[in-house]
Amino acid sequence: MTSKIVEAPAKTLGIIGFGAFGQLVASHLAGHFTIFAYDPSPQHYDVAAKAGVARSSLHDAARCDVVVIAAPVSRFEEVLTSAGTVCRPGALIVDVGSVKVQPAELMHRLLPDHVEIVATHPLFGPQSARDGICNLKIAVCSIRGQRHLRLAAFLRKCLGLEVIFTTPHDHDKEAAMVQGLTHLIAKVLASMGPLPSRMTTRSFDLLVESISMVQNDAPEVFEAIENANPYAADVRRQFFELANELSGRLGTDP
Repeated sequence: MTSKIVEAPAKTLGIIGFGAFGQLVASHLAGHFTIFAYDPSPQHYDVAAKAGVARSSLHDAARCDVVVIAAPVSRFEEVLTSAGTVCRPGALIVDVGSVKVQPAELMHRLLPDHVEIVATHPLFGPQSARDGICNLKIAVCSIRGQRHLRLAAFLRKCLGLEVIFTTPHDHDKEAAMVQGLTHLIAKVLASMGPLPSRMTTRSFDLLVESISMVQNDAPEVFEAIENANPYAADVRRQFFELANELSGRLGTDP
């Protein structure tokens, strides 16, 4: 699909945080915006230059029509505090983190009233999006203003994404199981490696494939999914309780 179907919601896009996901954002939006990227790591600027993305200060990235915050949860408040002082009136601020309750509260509290805010969670990463993003899912939470509707139309018609409207709390409740358990099980199984690769079943192959999609994520991603999601601890507790109960029924080794 092309941008002729729906016009991009603005002309300039600032990406704050140009790690793996910030780079993924730029690769799919370069044809729709003039992109400015900020990242504290110099090596990410080399990637930006190769991708045709303009190197930017945090100040200049935060002055764009649309600002995508792709910074780790650990730096989120710091980034908002700095960006909030220079955001232009009418700008759209979007985050792309794996948790929504805490970032949504921070954006609402720290960003000026003259900007609109949408919290999003692309339900894919660089690995799962390596063959394209068409028909993949993205969660969208309206925090301030009505631009979430226009953004959703752009995501559907220009990028081919399936948009799921939700709230930060409803998102985190479901993500605690969907992502929390996936990453938790992946961590455990990866620690048991090397995993068999010759005499395998299709179900085991799919399990290994799911592990491969998340095992190279930055440590900050796992930390956010397991510790920044207010519902994750209860899901982990239930999982381990049920696993222990099942272990008891199976018996223990002598």
